[in-house]
Amino acid sequence: MDSTDVAACWEANAETWTRHARAGYDLYRDALNTPVFLANLPDITGLNGLDIGCGEGSNTRKLAEAGGRMVAVDIAPTFIRHAQEAEAAAPLGIDYRFGDGTALPFPDAKFDFATAFMSMMDMPRQDKALAEAARVLKPGGFLQFSILHPCFAPPYRKVLRDDAGQIRAIEVGRYFDGIDGEIETWRFGAAPAEVKASVVPFRVPRFHRTLSEWVAMIVVAGLTIEHMAEPHVDAETARAIPYLADTHIVPLFLHIRARKGAAA
Repeated sequence: MDSTDVAACWEANAETWTRHARAGYDLYRDALNTPVFLANLPDITGLNGLDIGCGEGSNTRKLAEAGGRMVAVDIAPTFIRHAQEAEAAAPLGIDYRFGDGTALPFPDAKFDFATAFMSMMDMPRQDKALAEAARVLKPGGFLQFSILHPCFAPPYRKVLRDDAGQIRAIEVGRYFDGIDGEIETWRFGAAPAEVKASVVPFRVPRFHRTLSEWVAMIVVAGLTIEHMAEPHVDAETARAIPYLADTHIVPLFLHIRARKGAAA
């Protein structure tokens, strides 16, 4: 599967995805993943930033609100259209453009930082995506990205519950399988049953890599890891928001920040 095939999948997903995410059904994103990502982000006030795989632009807007001067790209035109409409309705100075993360349409050393919220893992050549991010960073700039945790969200993952229905473990498998475009179908689990039943499931191509493969690709891209995070909820939050309770057992997401070497 190449970037053209991936783009077709995400373009088909984009309309429903935008509507449901903006309705609050992407609970993992809104209640856990994005808040932790932003809490661990260095100060970006006044910096030129690139958001890679921006989707409908929700997280890009948060970066702009934090002071970043943002450009954002996505491979699905419908996502870009929705993002541009949001920008027109409430301007934050964001420049949204169509673009492929594995072939960024920007010159070398243009940006102070780059972000990628849950998009790198969906690209057919993560090595190229990381190399491209490094290329467009200025010396000393950083890339911060989030992905499904390679160890705890591999191609096979099952939540195990006890007799009372409480989550007791996460069963995982196929960790070492090289997955290149296997289609996973799903809906936002937090959406009401009638909403989920009314739409076609999303078709998401998966490109699973092991943790060691991710680290190796980051190193080859010329970046140095300086921060990692595994977002999770505490016991109290797990009880209050059962939908997120699996992340009290093991992390679902992995965050990495890696920096480009400064010029000599």
